[in-house]
Amino acid sequence: MLAVASTNGLCLLEFIGQQGIERELRQVEAARGGPSCAGVNAVLAQTGTELAQYFAGRRECFGIALDLVGTPFQQQAWRALCAIPYGQTRSYAEQARAIHRPSACRAVAAANGCNKVSIIVPCHRVIGSDGGLTGFGGGLLRKQALLALEQGGAQQGLLPW
Repeated sequence: MLAVASTNGLCLLEFIGQQGIERELRQVEAARGGPSCAGVNAVLAQTGTELAQYFAGRRECFGIALDLVGTPFQQQAWRALCAIPYGQTRSYAEQARAIHRPSACRAVAAANGCNKVSIIVPCHRVIGSDGGLTGFGGGLLRKQALLALEQGGAQQGLLPW
């Protein structure tokens, strides 16, 4: 995964090779005043530790500070994503109702698609109204694996990372 953090928090966490990652990186760099630099800071170190615990099945909530890059509406939608409990799912319609915009299902779906902090801002927990898996920037196999991990059904060596 590629992680980018400012001194204020995590700005980007995406799967390497994911479509659109270069665009997201450019957006973060533009919003935070310049190119990102390789290295480690406290936020990135904490991100690595907490992700390792999550993938080992020992962490359900993240304590990482976030420095999200997006519009006010996107940020509202992302806060609603963070409210979905570990191991549970919500539909886009339920997410729209959660932000008091019941007719904004498509806008919520678009905001979820613009989420730059995979897993920690858990857009993988949003599914179609029919219960089917829909859109995930990391791919539907990863979405299915993340949901299985959270529901206790994934075996560590079988995850498609």
